[in-house]
Amino acid sequence: MTFDLAGKRILITGASSGLGAHFARVCAANGASVAIAARRAERLAVLAKDLQAARAEAVSVLTLDVTDEASINICVTEAATALGGLDVLVNNAGTARDGSPLNQTAADFDAVMDVNLRGVWLMAVACGQFWRDEGTPGAIINTASVLGERVASGVAAYCVSKAGVVQMTKALALDLARHNIRVNALAPGYFETEINAGFFETENGQKMINRIPMRRIGNFEELDGPFLLLASDASRYMTGTIIPVDGGHLVSSM
Repeated sequence: MTFDLAGKRILITGASSGLGAHFARVCAANGASVAIAARRAERLAVLAKDLQAARAEAVSVLTLDVTDEASINICVTEAATALGGLDVLVNNAGTARDGSPLNQTAADFDAVMDVNLRGVWLMAVACGQFWRDEGTPGAIINTASVLGERVASGVAAYCVSKAGVVQMTKALALDLARHNIRVNALAPGYFETEINAGFFETENGQKMINRIPMRRIGNFEELDGPFLLLASDASRYMTGTIIPVDGGHLVSSM
């Protein structure tokens, strides 16, 4: 069974930076047609040039705000039109608000939930409805986190949102299997992104690294194998699965 993505039509949210941009490059390098979506159109334009240089089969750039249901519905329709259909959703948009929950407002909490939980739900449902109505199979890859199963100080709302993504993945997998729609998730451990840039160079960041059994943070490329598994037909009998990629973080005594 192959991990090849040739012929796959893939929509990636949160594609303007970090893991989303990396997953877009992985998809392009492995033969997929890619629709990249995010709010920051100027960054998407730069990424699109990289994907075209990597000989992606097709590239579509879409403006998307996952907190806006109308924007989501338009994005799914435009992605399917531009790519000639849709096979995979990489449900990756995410955000965080740092600090003690005692010093945060309800608006801070809502901002995290709107993107990380509600936005992920709405994207999954919109794509699920598309596949159901078209009578075609589909696959959803949610970006969860090891903090959906463990916690860390100062990011309580983020932890809660990612725990919701873990349970959402399993619940949607159960309900959508009858429509031949698979729903799985990657649960990355600690990787340096815009959200946590600079943290791992601090004293607290070094303490965190020392609690990881492999004693280092991950490199984006170390997500490629699990990602290709879930995005390709190699995982066609997998649904409701959460795959940690965390250097052993979840099995540490911490």
